[in-house]
Amino acid sequence: MIIVYHINAKITDVLTADNQKIDFDYKKTIASGLHEIAKQFPNEKLVWCHLAVKEQLNLESIKTLFHHDKMMLSFSSSQHNFFDSTIGYVEESLFINVNKKVSYPTWQMSSVAGVIHAAVLNALKDKIVCDSDFEYYLNSIAKLAMPLGLLCYSSPRLLKNGEFENTTKASLYQLFRFVKQHYKTRWVFLLLLNIGLYERKFPIWPFLLSLFYDYRLNTNINLDTIKVQSSLNIIGETTVDVIIPTIGRKGYLFDVLKDFSKQTFLPNKIIIVEQNPQEGSKTELDYIHDENWPFAIEHFFLHQAGVCNARNLALNNTDSEWVFLADDDNRFEPDLIQEVFQNIKQFGSEVVTTSYPQLNEYKKYRKVIQWPTFGAGNSFVRRNLLDKVRFNSALEFGYGEDADFGMQLRNKGYDVLYLPKPEIIHLKAPIGGFRTKPVLLWQNDPIQPKPSPTVMLYIISHNTQEQLKGYKTTLFFKFYKHQNIKNPYSYFKMFQKQWNQSLFWANQLKKA
Repeated sequence: MIIVYHINAKITDVLTADNQKIDFDYKKTIASGLHEIAKQFPNEKLVWCHLAVKEQLNLESIKTLFHHDKMMLSFSSSQHNFFDSTIGYVEESLFINVNKKVSYPTWQMSSVAGVIHAAVLNALKDKIVCDSDFEYYLNSIAKLAMPLGLLCYSSPRLLKNGEFENTTKASLYQLFRFVKQHYKTRWVFLLLLNIGLYERKFPIWPFLLSLFYDYRLNTNINLDTIKVQSSLNIIGETTVDVIIPTIGRKGYLFDVLKDFSKQTFLPNKIIIVEQNPQEGSKTELDYIHDENWPFAIEHFFLHQAGVCNARNLALNNTDSEWVFLADDDNRFEPDLIQEVFQNIKQFGSEVVTTSYPQLNEYKKYRKVIQWPTFGAGNSFVRRNLLDKVRFNSALEFGYGEDADFGMQLRNKGYDVLYLPKPEIIHLKAPIGGFRTKPVLLWQNDPIQPKPSPTVMLYIISHNTQEQLKGYKTTLFFKFYKHQNIKNPYSYFKMFQKQWNQSLFWANQLKKA
């Protein structure tokens, strides 16, 4: 481990973990200096630390936190990010509203304290410009490399106690430049529009100057040569329970159970929650008892429809070390569970979501990355993480219950990794014949809410105000071509009424 101390954009000391000083050209910028050190020590972790928090740097925790080489960690203070909340106008993802109390996935890095492996910097050599502003450089690395498999986190345990309030903030010039270099060009225009609409400011010069910067590509960066083997030991008993909600898909569920029966690593128990809201109805899943299965099956039959309720009931009855949240129209190969556990062990992850394509669907993501949502039909979760984590019943019959579940996990400090392999095929089976369409609270409103109140509830629960406003702007433009009012002013008035209706019902759901 090599520790690099810095202040005022310059490196002041380079030390080994046992406090031995390393000769170094201190005239270099911090970014270029790190690359020189990475070249000299290609097998070492490189720690950077602001001189003001030298005594607070928790070197012991890095051994646990930095448990494989394809990671990047940093931390500043509970409130500070280099880019302020204005960045939310151009990015809706969960990586913006960072929970600084726990380890949280984000590309927003800090110069106060952090760590990266030399192998990553060597792979990035000559691929990303070594900006003189170290904060800008760190954020650029993470933003470009996260989609390529670099796992980036805000990690409060990097500092022992207390905080250092870094006063370094990105200027509007740097903000517009960053957006131009890391997002599609249209987002620079939307950033200007949103700042004008919601803040009554018109930063014309930052906007115009940003147009002269080139977009930074990550297609020439390859991190695949960096081997990953976590030092964490998170698999103990290696047992798993499967939960499956089902409604009117007898044949599809039978095929799923057959796939489970062929697994090279069998589940301990499969919990099936069958729903049929028709009074007097009985189970149609006769094969649960008529067939011999190589695992226990716990079957619940409910007259209450709703996947949130069904999954929560199943979660309450799990016993094994791991829980596999599955669906009744999945298909998969016999080595699914075994291969997932191999990935869990390799990456040291307690929550994983597998690839979930439909038949013949092109698979866009082919690397293990930090996933921006959560799959309620294709995820494995360590069971002890699920205390006080449940599917939100306010989102029943709407959208976003799985994404909300993932956010509950992240806000407890557990990231969600996407596994490109193995994959689960999602058949997207037709809905069961006895399903009834739910009556929504806003169903008979003369002005229908836009977006759906359940979508709005997710946004107001987990996103920043700037993200909410940015979403409103993009929705306004996206929805325009799909509705009948073509007069822009009349459309704006109607859109505002629909938006307000959505906010109203989302807040009603939140109170429920």
